[in-house]
Amino acid sequence: MEEKEIFVLTDVSLITCIVQRGLADIVVNAATDAGAQGGTVYFARGYGIRERLGTLGVAIEAEKEVIMIVVSDEQADRVFERIYTTARLSTPGMGIMFVSRLEKAATYIPPEVIANMRRNRRKALGENG
Repeated sequence: MEEKEIFVLTDVSLITCIVQRGLADIVVNAATDAGAQGGTVYFARGYGIRERLGTLGVAIEAEKEVIMIVVSDEQADRVFERIYTTARLSTPGMGIMFVSRLEKAATYIPPEVIANMRRNRRKALGENG
């Protein structure tokens, strides 16, 4: 079996956003417009706050969509803010979002991107060292 080099990404974060069912496509589109490469969406069921908000007359659906998006640390704030605005998370019962710093991540990286990264690294070392 051929051994392949693993390219580990270290300056990345995971944005997790939990929204009302039916909003995930809008959220992922907003994230990609802000620079994210895409996202993973799955369905979930929420419990807890629904009962409290329901007594205030706000109808909260139990069905949720969870969106997970891995972004570079450089993009994290921009994507986070775009999702927050698009998903209307300042409205009670609309959802929650958080960012988790990832120690490392790995995925397929096209050879031309790797070659460009290596070229840039060599240039930086040549200029600085």
